[in-house]
Amino acid sequence: MDLIIPRRSGSYLALLVANTVLASMMPMLIILGGLAGIMLTPTPALATLPASLQALAGLLAATPISLLMGQRGRRFGFMTGAATGILGGVLGAFAIKTESFAFLCLAHMTLGTALASFQFFRFAAAETVPIKWRPIAISLMMTSGLIAAFIGPQMFIWARTFSLEAPLVGAYACVAFLGLLGLLPLGLVRKAGTQGAAPRRLTQKSIAVLTQPPIIQAVTVGAVSQGVMMLLMAPTTIAMIGCGFSGSLAADVIRWHVVAMFAPSLLTGTLIQRFGARVVIAAGLLLLVLAALTAAHGLTAPHFYTSLIILGIGWNFGFIGATNLLTAAARPEDRALAQGVNDTVIALVSAASAFASGALVTGSGWMVLALVALLLVLMGAIASFVPELTGRSKLFGGQ
Repeated sequence: MDLIIPRRSGSYLALLVANTVLASMMPMLIILGGLAGIMLTPTPALATLPASLQALAGLLAATPISLLMGQRGRRFGFMTGAATGILGGVLGAFAIKTESFAFLCLAHMTLGTALASFQFFRFAAAETVPIKWRPIAISLMMTSGLIAAFIGPQMFIWARTFSLEAPLVGAYACVAFLGLLGLLPLGLVRKAGTQGAAPRRLTQKSIAVLTQPPIIQAVTVGAVSQGVMMLLMAPTTIAMIGCGFSGSLAADVIRWHVVAMFAPSLLTGTLIQRFGARVVIAAGLLLLVLAALTAAHGLTAPHFYTSLIILGIGWNFGFIGATNLLTAAARPEDRALAQGVNDTVIALVSAASAFASGALVTGSGWMVLALVALLLVLMGAIASFVPELTGRSKLFGGQ
């Protein structure tokens, strides 16, 4: 990147390092939310409340955080997010130490807000490079998730040994440490954000901006990609154990799914740059269709492995392609609001899909769940491509 964008590569690399460190919180919190909830809950029915509140906080915080970044700059927003992560980790450790379920819920709400701010690293990546290199910059930024997927769980295993009496205290302290560590590279960021562009507030004029076909369709692609991914991924372990497979085999399927989600990022940007976002998104939607069909075809281990790996690649193409579309479609003064609404919609669809997946897989079964996922992809494809094909939208243009 230094040879391509010598004046801006320093900020981009700083953002890349910061995102890798801060994104490592997520896999730790997936583990901690359930374990700590079971440990402190006053009733089993509330065991998942901390994780649910974390998701809710992220949903509510996405648009305000984006508007804050539009007003004060990306660096300020990310540093605020890292500081919030530090506070959440400290609150979590305090909750475990004092055996307070209320403080645990507060900790995960705080951490959900922090995680919401980290989602905007992919947009910041596009703002630190020339237009022609945006697809590659966004794609490489997404590789942080692959590294974090290995760093986070390993740090959890190491950190929980800090205190034998309260084993999760060390893990929450490690979350706070990651927030502190993430602040360091952010201090090197020189240019990363929309500071200087007046962010729109929710007025009639801004609503008109949000209802422009290119922005609606970019949001649709991102939301469908995320929703289908969550719909199939979230209940995979339940479905496999229900079919008689071991928990370790189910974990291995999820591991390869995560690798498939982020490893293609090394090439996705180049593919978008060469063939255009339209081709990459179309390929992503087709892969999501193939993943759903494979899942519906059988309940053997190869079926689970194949469908989840294809699902990860399809998500990668669709999600990164949608990010590029939104970046190209929104003007500088509209980006803060458009990106905030985009991530709010994606979080809402993701949460709804995760919730619905449990009810579907336990009530109707894995194959019905797969067919619902297929229907969702087809609906998203129609909403994204039909307006363009009929001439009412020029979503993809040359992007």
